[in-house]
Amino acid sequence: MAVSTEHDTAAPGTETTDETATTGTGRRFGLGWLLGTLAFGLVVGLAAGLLVPRLQTPGDDSPEAGFLRDMSTHHSQAVAMSMIAHANSQDPAIVTLAGDIGLTQQAQIAYMQSWLRDWNLSPTGSQEPMAWMPGSAGSVVNGLMPGMATPDQMAKLREATGRDLDIQFLTLMRAHHLGGIHMDEGVLDLSTEDDVTWLAKGQIAAQQSEISRIDDLLKQLQTT
Repeated sequence: MAVSTEHDTAAPGTETTDETATTGTGRRFGLGWLLGTLAFGLVVGLAAGLLVPRLQTPGDDSPEAGFLRDMSTHHSQAVAMSMIAHANSQDPAIVTLAGDIGLTQQAQIAYMQSWLRDWNLSPTGSQEPMAWMPGSAGSVVNGLMPGMATPDQMAKLREATGRDLDIQFLTLMRAHHLGGIHMDEGVLDLSTEDDVTWLAKGQIAAQQSEISRIDDLLKQLQTT
């Protein structure tokens, strides 16, 4: 039954202190009835998590929780690689890039872990890596998520020096960024949680920019 958007004008001497609404059939409802109806709708909406979705946080097996846990692990390796290059490279441009990546991704880890705590979830879960992303089983090799370096590659990076170190770092980080972007795009397809989508979009933009810097540095190294 539709409620009219127009109010009847009360006849002189019949005004009341309670505002009323009039339906198309002429039946009138007091302000109290309307407020009660709105309150009931609010309660139902809250119970369903529709009107205030922030009152409901992602669950333990949600794509958001899986993404934050996996991306924290993914970022941790990027930070480790960056610290190796920052400490050992003799190229100022690579030292700067490594410092930027390390600081940025460490800060993002702090964001992700904080959100998990806010949701009363453990920083680690029982699911396999990438289980939150449909069709991703083939992208996990020996437990490593997309773009992650193998233990052997990490060991070689630690032992490398000079130009060899620079090339290894840039090559590994480029692959690492591409894998991270793949994960970011995956969660954007699955989530509408504001913090998570904000982070994923920001990471895509930042890592695409860093890939361009990496490509420029690799070209310079290949011509020297």
